[in-house]
Amino acid sequence: MLLPILFFSKTRRGHRSHRHKHLKYRVSSGGIPSNFSIKQNHKMTKAATTANPGFKSGVRIVVAGDRGTGKSSLIVTAISETFPSSVPPVLPPTRMPDDFYPDRVPITIIDTSSKVEDASKVAEELKRADAVVLTYACDRPETLDRLSTFWLPELRQLEVKVPVIVVGCKLDLRDETQQVSLEQVMSPIMQQFREIETCIECSAFKHIQIPEVFYYAQKAVLHPTGPLFDQESQTLKPRCVRALKRIFILCDLDRDGALSDAELNEFQVKCFNAPLQPSEIIGVKKVVEEKLPGGGVSGMGVNDCGLTLTGFLFLHALFLEKGRLETTWTVLRKFGYNNDIKLSDELIPTFKLAPDQSVELTSEAVEYLRNIYELFDSDGDNNLRPAELEDIFSTAPESPWEEPPYKDAAEKTALGGLSANAFLSEWALMTLLDPSRAVENLIYIGYSGDPSAAVRLTRRRRLDRKKKQSDRNVFHCFVFGPKKSGKSALVNSFIGRPFYDSYAPTAEEIYAVNVVDLPGGIKKTLVLREIPDDGVKKLLSNKESLASCDIAVFVYDSSDQSSWKRATELLVEVAGHGEDTGYEVPCLIVAAKDDLNSFPMAIQESTRVSQDMGIEAPIPISSKMGDTNNVFRRIVTAAEHPHLSIPETEAGRTRKQYNRLVNRTLMFASVGAAVAIVGLAAYRVYAARKNSSG
Repeated sequence: MLLPILFFSKTRRGHRSHRHKHLKYRVSSGGIPSNFSIKQNHKMTKAATTANPGFKSGVRIVVAGDRGTGKSSLIVTAISETFPSSVPPVLPPTRMPDDFYPDRVPITIIDTSSKVEDASKVAEELKRADAVVLTYACDRPETLDRLSTFWLPELRQLEVKVPVIVVGCKLDLRDETQQVSLEQVMSPIMQQFREIETCIECSAFKHIQIPEVFYYAQKAVLHPTGPLFDQESQTLKPRCVRALKRIFILCDLDRDGALSDAELNEFQVKCFNAPLQPSEIIGVKKVVEEKLPGGGVSGMGVNDCGLTLTGFLFLHALFLEKGRLETTWTVLRKFGYNNDIKLSDELIPTFKLAPDQSVELTSEAVEYLRNIYELFDSDGDNNLRPAELEDIFSTAPESPWEEPPYKDAAEKTALGGLSANAFLSEWALMTLLDPSRAVENLIYIGYSGDPSAAVRLTRRRRLDRKKKQSDRNVFHCFVFGPKKSGKSALVNSFIGRPFYDSYAPTAEEIYAVNVVDLPGGIKKTLVLREIPDDGVKKLLSNKESLASCDIAVFVYDSSDQSSWKRATELLVEVAGHGEDTGYEVPCLIVAAKDDLNSFPMAIQESTRVSQDMGIEAPIPISSKMGDTNNVFRRIVTAAEHPHLSIPETEAGRTRKQYNRLVNRTLMFASVGAAVAIVGLAAYRVYAARKNSSG
């Protein structure tokens, strides 16, 4: 039986009750609406679909197949509802009326040639398709074989990743003595080629199942199965579950874990512009209770408060199982989701900022995140366990911190969780590196304020240097150093990782983020970005590579003179790049492995370089002994005063001297010219007076 109309538009679409005996659908494709007719009223469907974000404005369907399989006749009959007596070899692009199908989305049908010499043109059309209709002739079994031996492999080779509708044409010509069902014929092919969305047989001559062909093609584009439903397990896909869970929470206005009758009705109106009748609500609950019995406060699908999340998900799984994809897609799109089950781009703010600006969370967003942390840290032990963190992001497409650079970037507690500071640090890192993604995930986890109010653009670093003070709360530090210098140990110590004697070379950039306590109870967030030695050249090949850097740290092994030499070379390279591009950055030198004996002349060498370049003397630390010498606080303090600790190279010094000389020369020349002009003017006045007196 059909479910009541909850989550449906009032057109009451259902399965056809009189399918042709040779017609077989993949379960997700469903049937054409029971009240389907080409000239019907579509007001409700239009309101429920086309105004939604992510909804396509047009569908391009390409029809391909062997010669003589009925491609052109299929197209002409679908458009004109008349079987053509003759058709040209290839039809021009044909547009169906906007109101041909309930979704009111324009369809353009592209016919293709069967000639070998036109293969390249056919390939180009297939690459531009939103959906592909592959035809075979029911009276010619060899054309069916060609689907799996040529056409479907060809689509894969061309990397055409769109829904495929397989259509058996000329059904009226098939030998009726061969009683082989379409399911028996197509099941092996559909198992091999999962891109096949629907299989259908038709007859243009007898007008059997012709409108349905392009209805299924359009439906596969507008309401795709793949993102929502797993055909093998017959279950909702994880990303779909996460999106529906978020929608459920947004609609559960009283936060009691269930949708009351009033909340269900409001949900129905929002998605389908039509209220529910009390009898319909009762009917929906009855269906859910029959499949998910429980009752009372803890009812599985329905409890004393209303429809539970389990019941809500069950209904959508049932719709999809019955081919009612447009129902779930309408709900998703009403709440801003696109075909990837992510929020549509137009709902996510983008940020236009100068290269030396950054983005930070506002105090409002930080306070929201603190509340979220306290809510999910159920036992209040300042340790957000992995399962609790996953619960926070269970309404996002996936947890955003499962991959680098966020994975393992923050300090873990002894129990493997995150403290409140570590949780906020991860958010600060994501906002710094990818502000749009940070705001997107804030929305996923329930932030309902103005997205633009969740973040702020910082002042340009160039202006910070002029004002001799930075107003930033998050500082980005680049960590340079030769191999085996101890830079990885420094980064690890920042987030509480133990020291390891064994050496493991850094192959890729690594991030670490933590909160640094300053005098007066001030807290700043520091992001360390470790740059591998062999990655410096690539980094500096970009003119603006240092624009995002608040401070650079150069680490060397204090017991190894060659390590010191390489570190100073890196310092000169980075400082020179900053001078050349105008993105100078404060720099500090860190003498690692202070527990070992220093190389000869270490103090004299480091003093000379520091004085020559105008920066502080190296800061000695020992990660092995746990003695960091307040290096992280010193890094933040130096970053707060961006006009200090900026190294000056010999080339930069020479350039400044030259510029001063040129400016002084221009000044003298300007003064001389001014004197000459004044003298000339005075002479002219004197001459004029002399002439008048004479």
